[in-house]
Amino acid sequence: MTSGDGTRAPRRARLYVTRVDPWSVTKAAFLLALALGIVIVVAVAALWWVLDVTGFFVTISRTFDEVIGTATTGFDLLSYLELSRVMGVAIIVASVEIILVSLLATLFAIMYNLMVGLTGGIEVVLSDEP
Repeated sequence: MTSGDGTRAPRRARLYVTRVDPWSVTKAAFLLALALGIVIVVAVAALWWVLDVTGFFVTISRTFDEVIGTATTGFDLLSYLELSRVMGVAIIVASVEIILVSLLATLFAIMYNLMVGLTGGIEVVLSDEP
């Protein structure tokens, strides 16, 4: 098809997504969740470093000791805020996030495949417009 000025009119195609492959969704979700997990670990490390350099942990520990008292409790807040302990928790949180995102994405792909019979799928309009 050409328009009046000799240029071709853009073609359009209406398509419906009637099935998604759960394995493809799982792979894509895993890689995206892995990237997000890496971001979580790096962000926690950077935040911990900034708080440590500014003396935040020492100030909080001192305030905690003044309010609670170290002689009666024997609780050392700085030992709980060590880098190794904080990074261990961050890695555990990132690992759980990777597993949950991958599993939930797969579950949603399977649910979509089951529900497409009722809904007809997602309509996608493709066009070759410049």
